[in-house]
Amino acid sequence: MKYDVVVIGAGFGSLTAAALLARRGLQVCVLEQAKYPGGCSASYRRKGYWFETGATTLVGLDAHMPLHYLLAETGIRLPVLRLQTPMQVHLPDGQLLTRYPQLEDWIAEAERVFGKYNQRPFWEHCYTLSQQVWRTSLQQQSFPASNTKDLLLSAARVRPMHLRLLPAAFQTMEQLLSKYKLLQNELFVAFVNEQLLITAQNYLPEVNALFRATALCYTLYGNYYVPGGMINLVKPLEAYLTSKGNQIMYGQQVKAVTPTATGYRISTGKTELESRFVISGMPLNNTRELFTDKPLQQKLSKYTLPSEKLWGAFTMSVVLQQEQPEILHHQVHIPGGIPLVGSKSIFVSFSHKEDKLRAPAGEVVASISTHLADPVARYIEDKEAIAAAILEALATRGLIDPQKIKYMQAATPGAWLFWTKRAYGAVGGYPQYRHIKPWQMKDARLDHRGAYLCGDTVYPGQGIPGVCLSGIIAANKLWQDHF
Repeated sequence: MKYDVVVIGAGFGSLTAAALLARRGLQVCVLEQAKYPGGCSASYRRKGYWFETGATTLVGLDAHMPLHYLLAETGIRLPVLRLQTPMQVHLPDGQLLTRYPQLEDWIAEAERVFGKYNQRPFWEHCYTLSQQVWRTSLQQQSFPASNTKDLLLSAARVRPMHLRLLPAAFQTMEQLLSKYKLLQNELFVAFVNEQLLITAQNYLPEVNALFRATALCYTLYGNYYVPGGMINLVKPLEAYLTSKGNQIMYGQQVKAVTPTATGYRISTGKTELESRFVISGMPLNNTRELFTDKPLQQKLSKYTLPSEKLWGAFTMSVVLQQEQPEILHHQVHIPGGIPLVGSKSIFVSFSHKEDKLRAPAGEVVASISTHLADPVARYIEDKEAIAAAILEALATRGLIDPQKIKYMQAATPGAWLFWTKRAYGAVGGYPQYRHIKPWQMKDARLDHRGAYLCGDTVYPGQGIPGVCLSGIIAANKLWQDHF
């Protein structure tokens, strides 16, 4: 069959691009290797319960943020519940830190735990920077520039606020903490490092201050829960596409993308499709291998990262016969590290007490994860020992009672690779590195012909808001280039 656009993968970035192009009247087909949509923002059913595949937190619905833009453009409505308190952090010294959603409340809490010295100016600076970044991201949809038209459009849209962001692009978070004389505060440094790991996939010395001030402040924006699991975040986009006569084909793993005289031929081993344009929602490492154009493969190689620069994850899905806690998301610091893997924090998310779709009354589903560096080198043989250490740490903090576990399963980067097909079983997208400035990140164009890219390995990077923005940019650049 022949389409205007074939989109590879049904992750949130891919579905964003597909929905925006469908709204403009293009005929779109989405190919997904799994049996359901969502990619890293999906859910799966097992033993009668719904478990999260990857992402468990949702932000980006505030004004001037990507999901808000997507919904305004398409009229799609999402079934979400706003969280009163986004999360709590269990610090290495035993203190419990609550990440309140209001700036003044959060500053008071940070001063209570870390001391008053320079907490206020630091967080006011980060929050102001984050607001400016979100506004700029939707005003500058031609960024990063990869042709003359991008440069001209970006220049025409420049505002004084955009220029004020430039210094932060050359600054690391470590330098920002040094500016506020907070590097000597060991407890605060530990907190920031582990928060950055779950939002930027890296630590203070490497993370860019421009984007990661934004990452640190994500709890100061609307945080939401999706009843029934993240699968219900993407199903409305799926319904929107099919309602406009477009198609999503499941169980179709793309094997090759070959340029033709009029566009591209996409082969899955089960079928072949022709399209004028193609958008890959796969990570750069996977995307590079899909295209049969050798010069393009070589060009993309300079943007791809090896396993030793990426992160995998050890994850656990647990059903507990206990009531759901009031605060759903928790980060737990492990001072000595988790045995066998060395991770220094655990992230746990519980199902909402009003969500009877994921678990019945009196039971709760918990999603647990911890980062693993260099997933290819982290072959795990003793999952049980790691799981036991994690459960002991969570029990010590009063989050989980191991005696009340009804069902549990654990997964390694190998399992993530098997189910998602993402290279190396990597999670969270490409980490931030100080030598890669925002304008040096791979932009949405693949071959400057008709192939584009979105997802968490291209600008702007990780998280649902980030991949949503990447889909917005991919759709915008395709339209800008050809219509």
